[in-house]
Amino acid sequence: MEESGMVPLFYHHDAELAKAVLKACYDGGARLMEFTSRGDFALEIFNQLIKYAIAELPGMILGVGSITDAAAASQYMLSGANFVVTPVFREDIALVCNRRKVLWSAGCGSLTEIAKAEEMGCEIVKLFPGSIYGPEFVKAVKGPHPWTSIMPTGGVSTEKENLKGWFDSGVTCVGMGSKLISKEILSAKAYDRLTLKVKKTLSLIKQIREI
Repeated sequence: MEESGMVPLFYHHDAELAKAVLKACYDGGARLMEFTSRGDFALEIFNQLIKYAIAELPGMILGVGSITDAAAASQYMLSGANFVVTPVFREDIALVCNRRKVLWSAGCGSLTEIAKAEEMGCEIVKLFPGSIYGPEFVKAVKGPHPWTSIMPTGGVSTEKENLKGWFDSGVTCVGMGSKLISKEILSAKAYDRLTLKVKKTLSLIKQIREI
């Protein structure tokens, strides 16, 4: 997460389409993907995705997002999830992930929540929804908490000005969903366009960080 600066996140009920999206992101240079568990039988789709990644996409790290309870976290970890992302901070999820030494990222919205999550072993805090808080919130948190690693999700786009605002404020990485993997790309099955978009965004993040 820290190395690449970006975690694409995505869900689709069609396993074959999901594989094509994963491959397009991989071809664009992404080595992380958060599969958001948001639909019926999502675990079945994830099982197919992670087997595909292991067989065809060497080095691809596949995790799961939108997890709201420990039981779901355990199911996905048993299916090979490499990391777990949650929209809220829940201690039950922290316990099962820590037990297996699987990285988990809790959704937090205050410095108190962030501190509590870190006390429970959270390495990268998910700022959610990022659009509500913005880069200024990150700057404010990093003042008394310079050690905190933050990943805003929601409100992050592929535009240079938006990304520069976030990284200049001190974020470790950004989570990016529909602004990267848009409905238009999915409906048109424009996987080459997605590959190019991922490649350009990763390059832009690298440039911003080097300034």
